Amino acid sequence: MPEEIEMKRVRGTGWQTVYDTLRAEILALTLPPGQLLDETTLAERFDMSRSPVREALIRLAGEDLVVTLSNRSTIVAPIEVASFPKYVEALDVAQRMNTRLAAALRTDADLKIIAKRQKEFEAAVKTGQHLKMSEANKQFHMAVAHAGRNPYFASFYERLLNQGQRMLHLHFEYLERGGEGHLLTDEHALMLEAIRDKDVERADELAHGHTRQFQDNFIAFLRENYSTGVTLGRPIAAE
Repeated sequence: MPEEIEMKRVRGTGWQTVYDTLRAEILALTLPPGQLLDETTLAERFDMSRSPVREALIRLAGEDLVVTLSNRSTIVAPIEVASFPKYVEALDVAQRMNTRLAAALRTDADLKIIAKRQKEFEAAVKTGQHLKMSEANKQFHMAVAHAGRNPYFASFYERLLNQGQRMLHLHFEYLERGGEGHLLTDEHALMLEAIRDKDVERADELAHGHTRQFQDNFIAFLRENYSTGVTLGRPIAAE
């Protein structure tokens, strides 16, 4: 009987190890876009049955980090460069709306959380570890979103932030190699200040500029590394 209970515990929780490991490797680009994820190979790697591996892949698919092809094989989700303009357009709307709402509705308790997340992001930047930086960046923006008191906008925003984490890694890499711009810390501080002052229009302006900097640096990274003629459609304009 004790052995049976232990087996049930492993079956119920073993997927978490696979999920956490693969998610970190996908976000850090250790597992590159398009990489085949074979269930049998992964089961051997993690020394467990295919069931928890399959559960982990299902959860990763729910975050759009892996995709299942028509032949039922699973790969790391490609970074769709052609759809980037549509992605960044949606990100801009979500970022601006959530930041505006935070400036209008934030409480003192919200401010403390946002400020804490900002300090955590600054600490992550000092480590130079892109995964920590992108996770801390996401937590900062989600603290802003939660201060806006609209769970629908916050949920949509979180999905977009999840989808953009790998692109954010390339953004960090571009800046660290000498690209123009900075690592978002100054912009975060200004956004926090606008939210503290309940300056809705300033918060909106900063959120829009924040998206544009990410967009411009990501496009610059692509042009520098993959093509001299990358065309990504109509960019977000300054206002």
